[in-house]
Amino acid sequence: MGNTSARAEKAVEHKHSGCNCAQAVLLAFQDELGRSAEELMALGSGFGSGMGGMEGTCGAFCGAVMALGMLNQSERPSKMIAKDMMREFKAMSGGATICGDLKGIKSGKMLCSCDDCVRHGVLALENSTSWAKYSA
Repeated sequence: MGNTSARAEKAVEHKHSGCNCAQAVLLAFQDELGRSAEELMALGSGFGSGMGGMEGTCGAFCGAVMALGMLNQSERPSKMIAKDMMREFKAMSGGATICGDLKGIKSGKMLCSCDDCVRHGVLALENSTSWAKYSA
């Protein structure tokens, strides 16, 4: 499992409670986002099995970037922070960001489990400096 945090483990609990990966990450940041669980569930609802299906970007990473967009209080544009987060997510997740590649659909070799993708999405956002106002 490697590095983790209490929030990352909370996100995995959400995943095991019926949320998709994006919803799990968003709900882990619910207090900071100031949104209801219903709103965050709706926001992340289209990202199960990756953005648009397993051929798209990992839902957990998408959830982390959505949360970044709502939390970013810095002068640095969210898209630049997301680029750094993507590098970190890829490094933690076996070198991929596409859901099907992470799951080994074509290669037959899983690079990263959904639980670990959820952890990595949370950690990538926690490790970004963009929302220092909220991190404690």
